[in-house]
Amino acid sequence: MATESIMGKITFINHDKEFATIEYMLNGKKKSITGNISEKEQLKLKAEKIIKRIHHFHVGDEVSFVINLSARGDKMIADCMEFKFNNALDNLINKSAIENRFVGYLKKVEDEYFVKETGSYIFFSLKLSPWERKPVDSNLNEPYFFKLENTDRPDKATAAPYKSIFIHEYVTAQKYLESKTPIEAEVFKITPHGIFVNILGNKIQAKLPIAKNQNIALTPEVKIGDRIQIIVTYLGSSKIIIERA
Repeated sequence: MATESIMGKITFINHDKEFATIEYMLNGKKKSITGNISEKEQLKLKAEKIIKRIHHFHVGDEVSFVINLSARGDKMIADCMEFKFNNALDNLINKSAIENRFVGYLKKVEDEYFVKETGSYIFFSLKLSPWERKPVDSNLNEPYFFKLENTDRPDKATAAPYKSIFIHEYVTAQKYLESKTPIEAEVFKITPHGIFVNILGNKIQAKLPIAKNQNIALTPEVKIGDRIQIIVTYLGSSKIIIERA
């Protein structure tokens, strides 16, 4: 059992089972060991002041660790894992500031999509707009063009499609936004904070906010199932803002 920290590089990550394989050198020989990379484990290490902050691990991460016996006592594991640096990830982040266009292979773990960048083999979680068409199974393991987002925190960087393909309702809503044309929406929920409506069917939902000094009781004419006229004032990839027409 090691009592001092060892440096190694993550060469494989099983996102489903939340463990990583680390390659390291010991007495001139290349060895490998697995370690727990779950958020629960990270929170425990942070609480024990072994690490300073939570890290989302990637292939290529250089980490320090100690070798300990597993809780079940059946094998040796990498314990107290701490991220040090990742040159390959830093290079991708730097490149994204100049030309944010990459190619990788689309992967799926349960219901979550990931992209494995071809040069570094780093996995990035693929974040889609709620109104974006999801990839089909035939796209899996095929070349996939993407861009990086949230690059101010490299360990939390995510992938987004380089060219988004939105559902028909979203494209229609964009046209109504540009022409400032009123849309008939159906009320499906009312709370003290807002009136929630379906727009163009049930694929796009939005909220009519209620001002702090306004009481929902002042608008008794609005009830669930009513159809009201609204105007879209803002439509982004993940946010929509509306007002009464």
